[in-house]
Amino acid sequence: MGDTSPPQVRIFGTVISTYTRIVELTCEEAGLSHETIATAAQSQQNRHPFGKVPVVEVDGLELIESVAIAQYLDNAHNDSALQPTQPAARAVMDKWIALANNYLFPIFENGLVMPWIMHRVGGFPLDEDKVQRALPTVSRALGYIEGELSEDGAWASLGFTLADVFLYPIVRSVQLTPQGRVGIEQCERLHGWLASCEKRPSIVATRWESEV
Repeated sequence: MGDTSPPQVRIFGTVISTYTRIVELTCEEAGLSHETIATAAQSQQNRHPFGKVPVVEVDGLELIESVAIAQYLDNAHNDSALQPTQPAARAVMDKWIALANNYLFPIFENGLVMPWIMHRVGGFPLDEDKVQRALPTVSRALGYIEGELSEDGAWASLGFTLADVFLYPIVRSVQLTPQGRVGIEQCERLHGWLASCEKRPSIVATRWESEV
């Protein structure tokens, strides 16, 4: 018989959400059993005060905001294994998490990823004008990442950290679009980093249906 004990972590969010996957990845890295309960961001069931996902229940706590959630899970259940202890290295990790959340995700999600999700999942016509308008900004963002990886290894020089946990789903969602795939193929180091991550057990375990 299989394990019938309740999951250690309950994740309330949309199943295709980048940030739901970030939390799932962190759980997998920590060896925590987890369950994702499909919860639309703009629904009465969502307990986030500003309509974001995910909301997480763990250890009797209700947590919001992906950075706080990921840090808690890693600190409480993984001996902080995904966070460098040396201050300079920690600053590099924190920098890339902030860049991912504040700049890269909005650029990629709004202009490229979401139009394709609405087309593929929602069945709506592809907003080709929106995609085309976004491509120069998307290309610049990919070029920036490639340049930083080329210069000093950026976050990848630290080993696998929370920076990878945040960046992988964000960049992978770009790669799953036709335009993003072409752009990333032109970024040798970024493409190599994605390839190095894709067989990691936590990433395999949290693949989106569109990747299978």
